[in-house]
Amino acid sequence: MSRSLRVAIEGCCHGELDKIYQAIKLNEKQHNYTVDLLLICGDFQSIRNYTDLNSMAVPEKYKKIGNFYQYYIGEKIAPIPTIFIGGNHEASNYLYELFHGGYVCPNIYYLGSAGVVNFGGLRIAGLSGIYKGHDYRKGFFEKQPLNQNDQRSIYHLRKFNVMRMEMIQSPVDIFLSHDWPQGIAKHGNLSELLKWKSFLKKEIDNNTLGSPPLLELMKKIRPKHWFSAHLHVKYQANYVHEKNDNPDELDLDISDDESTLPKSTQFLSLDKCLPNRGYLEIMEIKVDKPATLEITLDKEWLAIVKTMDSCMSFNEYPKYPNIEPLLPLLQDNLAWIKKKPESFFKPSQFVQTAKPYDPQRKNDKTLGK
Repeated sequence: MSRSLRVAIEGCCHGELDKIYQAIKLNEKQHNYTVDLLLICGDFQSIRNYTDLNSMAVPEKYKKIGNFYQYYIGEKIAPIPTIFIGGNHEASNYLYELFHGGYVCPNIYYLGSAGVVNFGGLRIAGLSGIYKGHDYRKGFFEKQPLNQNDQRSIYHLRKFNVMRMEMIQSPVDIFLSHDWPQGIAKHGNLSELLKWKSFLKKEIDNNTLGSPPLLELMKKIRPKHWFSAHLHVKYQANYVHEKNDNPDELDLDISDDESTLPKSTQFLSLDKCLPNRGYLEIMEIKVDKPATLEITLDKEWLAIVKTMDSCMSFNEYPKYPNIEPLLPLLQDNLAWIKKKPESFFKPSQFVQTAKPYDPQRKNDKTLGK
């Protein structure tokens, strides 16, 4: 029996959790409904203390503690289950602690550098960071404390995470990314976009706007919905898949017949959280197999993580493996994971890992070190 979930999607958060939750609450009151889930498409800024603040690659004028620490210490609790990915303005030292995902505070879950979870019957995948070609093939070489260069490279998309996503065979309902898939701008009302962002015209004409790996993932995974942010504009597009969009599909017994996959992906990018900007969208999404309204780990994704674990490199210039020889191991890992009890798929509870900001000591810049 199908049902619909009411999902709120937000663009760039920039630490404005209070305002986002307030806007959702206002919508709930005005329309007499309840929002089941909030998705945030990056620049979340989970700043616990001054050390986190100083790990962010932003100009000094934007370095503000914000109010996330209040959620971190439990002074405030997120009123809605919240899932987010990382962008290019993050406390990257904290998010790196949760490379494979986890709760940054009660009721707010980070998908990790790449991840897939389930909520209420929805399958939600996401990639953190933005694409930069010169760092794409590198390993995870950055070390703490981050220097000025590493503060930027650490949030650049890596081929390793894209390879893991390429191994997904089961249908995905929602995909989250911070930047846009390459060329997606041409699949919407381009003239309307250029009214607001005319400076993007050259990149659009040259087909250099957006991430090439994300476009390939969109073709392969074919999610029903794809949500992004980064460019600070609300923009809708519809990517129609060709029949052979995915000619090199991996031969796994968990794949679905092509007829069950969506013929198009609905793309939506949203603005940053500012007054009178299109930063929030609330929509109903149909769920064919309803489940409890809680975040659970995805079985197929856990099998992929286990399979690819030995391939993860901390060298700057790693050699990437061929996926094909790993497929039998992936099948074995999936069979092993499917035997686990349901409790195995509940994420670990939130645990504080750093001393939080104390407003009584707001001038103490050593707090958290």
